Amino acid sequence: MTNTRILVTGGTGMTGRRVTRLLAERGADVRVGSRSGTPPFEWHAPETWDAVLDGVDGVYLCYHPDLAFPGAAETVSAFAARAAERGVTRMALLSGRGEDGAERAEQAVRTVFPGLTVLRCAMFAQNFSEHFLVDSVRGGTIALPVADVPEPFVDLDDVAEVAARALTEDGHAGELYELTGPRALTFAEAGTLLGAAVGHPVAYVPVTPKEFVDGAVQEGVPAEVAQGLAGLFTEILDGRNVKPVDGVERALGRPAGDFGGYVTRAATAGAWS
Repeated sequence: MTNTRILVTGGTGMTGRRVTRLLAERGADVRVGSRSGTPPFEWHAPETWDAVLDGVDGVYLCYHPDLAFPGAAETVSAFAARAAERGVTRMALLSGRGEDGAERAEQAVRTVFPGLTVLRCAMFAQNFSEHFLVDSVRGGTIALPVADVPEPFVDLDDVAEVAARALTEDGHAGELYELTGPRALTFAEAGTLLGAAVGHPVAYVPVTPKEFVDGAVQEGVPAEVAQGLAGLFTEILDGRNVKPVDGVERALGRPAGDFGGYVTRAATAGAWS
């Protein structure tokens, strides 16, 4: 594919950089939407939107910190409406599985962009190696404000591939893909697999929301973000997302990547060294 320009919002983040790489491999002209990008992009600065949308055919919507946060639905749908006005023809939205706020944002965006492709995700496997649980794995204790319920952790490589296909191929417009791994694991079970890879035990310890927030703030997370995450985890990690679904296979025609395979790849790449 050539002569197609695709904007990847959050293009320097965990999903965005994967989507950017895959789109470039498909021959797309990729524009990374970030504060440090050219031109710069900021969700809460509408005056930056027109420049970053100039000449764009497709958009990957990845809202930070999360679609379920207050104000996200209004901001993302306003941006999507602006994109539609400027001629964007394909759009994929990264959303959260089991998040009421995220589903409201999906509906708001679909109202202004009916051909939206929704990527509704379970918890990312890469949270253990690239995000807020990296130091927990290294330290041997995973502490979250939830019971040890099973979760079908999804591999971000799968998520990125679905996004790239939705933005470059026909047949995905209007689709809702729920993306999970092929099996559900408790955090204790995930810790066992992680421990075998890193060479020391990794235990799961439930904590109170306040303990989680205090610990996150001590590690440099802004208090409002830490509080939002605590509320989000309490909401989605209550057993509602236990059942794996076939969204990855529907979108890609192959099984979803397993958590064990992810752990092996991450350890080999030195994620916890």
